[in-house]
Amino acid sequence: MIIVFAFCFKVYGQQVLYGRTTGQLSYLEYGRGDDRLGGAKMTYLDSNILVKVVDSTKDDYKVQLSSNHFAYLPKINFKEDTPSKKDPYFLTSSWRVYGDDQYDFVTIGLPERLPYKSIQLVEPSSLVIDIFGVVNNTNWITQLKTAKEIKNVWYEHVEDDVFRVHIDLKHTHWGYGIFYKNNTLTVRIKRQPELKVKGLNIAIDAGHGGSNTGASGLTSKVPEKAYTLKIAKELERYLKRKGANVFMIRTTDVDVSMIERTLLLRQNDPDILISIHLNSSSNTAAKGVSTYYRYLGYRSLSQKILDRMLDLDLNNFGNIGAFNFALSGPTEYPNCLVEVAFLSNAEDEQKILDEDFHRDVARQIFKGIRDWLKSL
Repeated sequence: MIIVFAFCFKVYGQQVLYGRTTGQLSYLEYGRGDDRLGGAKMTYLDSNILVKVVDSTKDDYKVQLSSNHFAYLPKINFKEDTPSKKDPYFLTSSWRVYGDDQYDFVTIGLPERLPYKSIQLVEPSSLVIDIFGVVNNTNWITQLKTAKEIKNVWYEHVEDDVFRVHIDLKHTHWGYGIFYKNNTLTVRIKRQPELKVKGLNIAIDAGHGGSNTGASGLTSKVPEKAYTLKIAKELERYLKRKGANVFMIRTTDVDVSMIERTLLLRQNDPDILISIHLNSSSNTAAKGVSTYYRYLGYRSLSQKILDRMLDLDLNNFGNIGAFNFALSGPTEYPNCLVEVAFLSNAEDEQKILDEDFHRDVARQIFKGIRDWLKSL
């Protein structure tokens, strides 16, 4: 059955609805599941990427990535369009691997902007990228010595229309971006900086702000937004004393959307991101500290920070992975979300209200970052 878009989806001859991604930070979801953090995201995508729509739900289009792979794209991130060529299939072309003063690059020629997803692997460190809807016709890969971080590149054709790119790295994951220049898929790999806090570019996100107040204290009723900012400022002061270059996403009580925060981070290109939040639960017995990551390559940072935070006599609420928090989604920098303690727990709340505790938190996060750098 062939499906096309009119007022609703119907069978109309041999046509289907094609379109392109649009808007800032478009993304694909695995399925229709949803919670307060949104559906589980497969990948963020560049703009103007060709997608083929095969069904419609309330807020999303179901798109066919390849013969055997499907995903869901928010309707607000779709505009109707057609392929630039009417070929029955698309072919990969040659690769180029090189570097400039800051980054390594892998470029792959394609006839269209096609969708992709990426996976971080560790031990050994590597990046795997699947390009959907394309057939292998790569017959040479030009590799230049200007590439400093990339150890090796290779590919495999895992399905008839899924092309898998392997990029082996010399060090741990320090971030990467995937985007198109015209129809050339470009992977930008960040190189490992000096492994010391002095000179490191660290971004700090004070959670919530403005009309987004966050949780509130059990007895004090203080808003989360006020105390994430207090702790973030203490962390800023401490890291600056240790020689780090610090970028604060917010320094006052203002509204900053998640898209705005993400775009600010892209502009400032930090080496790492620390996001400060305070937890809350309907169960007032729940207490303690927890750290969060989304991608496996960034887990070790969150583990080291959690280990140091536990020295503050906080309960271990866990190290949580695959976390669908918006600022954990970008791949450009290692990041860690710290839920310092529970505002909904009387014992934790008293700690949160204490300025000495704010300074202790700043010191322990610094030690966690330092431990992580030493472990590399």
